[in-house]
Amino acid sequence: MEQSNKENSKRIAKNTLLLYIRLIFTIIVGLFTSRVILATLGVEDYGVYNVVAGFVLMFSFFTSSLGAAISRYLTYELGKGESLRLQHIFSTSVNVQLLLSIAVLVLVEVIGILFVNNKLNIPTDRIYAANWTFQCAIMAFILNLISVPYNAAIIAHERMNAFAYISILEVTLKLAIVYVLYISPIDKLITYSILFVVVGLIIRLVYGIYCRKHFPECHYLPIIDKPMMKEITSFAGWNLIGSAAYLFNTQGVNMAMNIFFGVTVNAARGIATQVESVVRQFVTNFTTALNPQITKSYAVGNMEYMYTLVCRGAKYSYFLMLVFAVPFMFEADIILKLWLDNVPQHTATFLRLTMIGTLCDILGNSTANACWATGKVKKYYLWVGIIGSLVFFISYALFRMGFPAYTSYIVFIIIYSILIFVKLYIIKELIDFPVVMFLKETLCRIFPVTFITFMISSLPYYIMDESVMRLIFTGLISIIVLAGSIYFLGLEKSERVLVFNKLCSIRKNFINK
Repeated sequence: MEQSNKENSKRIAKNTLLLYIRLIFTIIVGLFTSRVILATLGVEDYGVYNVVAGFVLMFSFFTSSLGAAISRYLTYELGKGESLRLQHIFSTSVNVQLLLSIAVLVLVEVIGILFVNNKLNIPTDRIYAANWTFQCAIMAFILNLISVPYNAAIIAHERMNAFAYISILEVTLKLAIVYVLYISPIDKLITYSILFVVVGLIIRLVYGIYCRKHFPECHYLPIIDKPMMKEITSFAGWNLIGSAAYLFNTQGVNMAMNIFFGVTVNAARGIATQVESVVRQFVTNFTTALNPQITKSYAVGNMEYMYTLVCRGAKYSYFLMLVFAVPFMFEADIILKLWLDNVPQHTATFLRLTMIGTLCDILGNSTANACWATGKVKKYYLWVGIIGSLVFFISYALFRMGFPAYTSYIVFIIIYSILIFVKLYIIKELIDFPVVMFLKETLCRIFPVTFITFMISSLPYYIMDESVMRLIFTGLISIIVLAGSIYFLGLEKSERVLVFNKLCSIRKNFINK
């Protein structure tokens, strides 16, 4: 068992590295394209795109919920070695997502057109372009929804190299979008929206071809497995509540901001959200590599290893996020000025608060993965959905009372901090999860690391004027302090031994070369 755990840990490390290589390439291209797109579209059109596409993205909780369900069942069967059921699960998943695609298309078309044209605060001369953006966003969403079973199969099989290679193609196509957008004589916003759909279609076809070639179960059979369909839709339905609450609290608040503050604030929020999504991918890549092992450990009854993965997954995710959160907290203004020609008002404030909110949110992600492994998600997502949705309602009420736009971020931070402990309580009941272990090995280790890192990293901010040099100093100091505090305070003795041995091995290999 111990040898198997070591092999699984190596697989997690390898897959994480592949996903990070993919991410670094994506970030480099994304930073460049975002800068050019904002400059080409302008703040107003960028804000229009963000709020209209954001409305459609509110329905992406269907995608994430269905993806989680499919990935869980495929991974569980792989963990148990039940290969005969895999094709039934995949084919049933395709049936579910096709039905869901039709339902979502009808729902979004009926509600969305009325909302975009009558409720959103969009300049009159941009309504036509906004409707083009809306229709293209729907098409991109449906393509993404159709791809869900194929992406879930890749994750279940832990073939993260596929994501790396296909992502290189995707970002290359997005570079082409920037060029075409720059030379296009047609309305820039309409052009950008159409090109985004074309890229989505190409990537969808590539994922489908890869899966059919490498995974036998990814050949569709026209079967209707009613018990399996019921099981998957039930899992996805309860997961839907939690996903809906999160998107309600992000894209829903985005709509509220538009109503109360206009598209300029949407542009600022869009930039902050874009930075957050890029940074969050560093954490997501790690958890994507980790999640299949949590499910497979549960499937074979290896509970101790599962508990360890949950605790360490939360801790490592937090530390990964902290690497980026510290520099952004102190140097958001200069980073944005270096990145963008025209920085919308409030962007730096939104970005700082977004970093804090993300730190609170990711601490509970590994507990969600433990819940997924069991398949018993009803109570978990019911409570997460109810409590999480308070962010939107409280923010909306505060906006009506005259509070500023950044208030919603503070509400998010408070609610999602509370949810950490709610999630722990629920999985304790569900799988007899050792909450004391989580408190001791995760929370009690991240607090001193966070405090020391922020205190020492703040020194350049108070003794130097704003400049690129201060940004460099802050980045270097935060990395050095964070690495040291993680090693001595954030890791257990056994983890420190593993890190030390690995560093010695790297040093030895380097000297021998």
